[in-house]
Amino acid sequence: MSSLTNSSEDSGTTGTEQSTGFSRRKLFGAAGVTAAVVGAAGAGALAGRASAASTPHGLLQGPVPFRGDRQAGIITEAQDRMHFCSFDVTTDNRDDVIALLKQWTQMAERMTRGEETEDGGAVDGNPYAPPSDTGEALGLPASQLTLTIGFGPSFFVKDGKDRFGIADKQPAELKDLPKFPNETMDPARCGGDICVQACANDPQVAVHAIRNLARVGFGTVAVRYSQLGFGRTSSTTRDQATPRNLFGFKDGTNNLKADQTDLLDKNVWVAEGDGPAWLTGGSYLITRRIRMRIENWDRTTLLEQERVIGRQKGSGAPNGLQQEFDELNFEITDGKGNPKIDVDAHVRLASAEHLGGIEILRRGYNFTDGSDGFGHLDAGLFFIAFVRSPEKQFIPMQRELARKDALNEYITHTGTAIFACPPGLRDGDTSGYWGSTLFE
Repeated sequence: MSSLTNSSEDSGTTGTEQSTGFSRRKLFGAAGVTAAVVGAAGAGALAGRASAASTPHGLLQGPVPFRGDRQAGIITEAQDRMHFCSFDVTTDNRDDVIALLKQWTQMAERMTRGEETEDGGAVDGNPYAPPSDTGEALGLPASQLTLTIGFGPSFFVKDGKDRFGIADKQPAELKDLPKFPNETMDPARCGGDICVQACANDPQVAVHAIRNLARVGFGTVAVRYSQLGFGRTSSTTRDQATPRNLFGFKDGTNNLKADQTDLLDKNVWVAEGDGPAWLTGGSYLITRRIRMRIENWDRTTLLEQERVIGRQKGSGAPNGLQQEFDELNFEITDGKGNPKIDVDAHVRLASAEHLGGIEILRRGYNFTDGSDGFGHLDAGLFFIAFVRSPEKQFIPMQRELARKDALNEYITHTGTAIFACPPGLRDGDTSGYWGSTLFE
């Protein structure tokens, strides 16, 4: 799996900050809020957990600043839930695209503050017209919602056509990923012109954000595919414990952290001279929908599971060592001279030591999408990586894993995409909007 167990902008919050009150419009009394949450529980359940009352103790509920040098949602402390959406642009009208991006930016900034998409949009508008906010987030806190936008290769050129007069601004590395072994790609789950990654500590808040962006986009964009995720599979700060994936192993032990600024500059942020100026300070976002063969894994012995991964299932320590964060040691052998970390173990092949120093920032999530009609769970990892250079980092890493990883017996890749994420919008930049530097 693409670095299943391997390797923020400042979120403006700390690990102890909590919001003690609701920041959305207080339209209901306590009973009304309860009714609203119960009535909207369907969307929350679809995302993996009902909202409000069942939000885990200790999860941050306050807002994350929307503006800054970097887009939020990259090195921001990883939230617990995700709703990722890929859009196709359905118009050839440049002005319509710009107008939508401006509207999306205004809505996104409001929603990340814990507000409606526009003031009074859910219930205070014309009762004979559809509301301008769908309302399922009324009474809920901001839940650290972040919204991160990216632009795919087909946003610039599609079928040989310069769609919006920006073909000359397409980065050289922004192109569809090559085919790798162990893929069974569903074209409906691949690609896209624009992506929006919504992450929050309440699934209903994340769903509300994507739902409203898609709603106002009607006629200009259409949803190509979306993915709900739960149980983050990486940590982006040292305060966060390492989570577990659906194989039951700790995932992302050696992930890059927000305070490793030198490593982030080297591996995540596009530098001046790497490509077009509009992407400087941004990053490339890569997704892989990785389905796990859960039933096969569940019939595999613990010893074999730990051999395949290269770590101990309980502690997360590398095989042959004691603690999760012990440095990988490929020289340790058993009594027969065999390496404790097998030559095709996932953790070995995905390590920077094996890959000549390659590191990536991972920000993926677990998913379950029911069954496949044959009694098998459709579940796995929605892998998300942010990299400075797809060609120098992700592609060689995935080639190595696809050829040799023992984990390939238990997984298959069913979806993929690549997007270029511009840097953040600066405070006080009233004329800026998502993608504005592309159209200047």
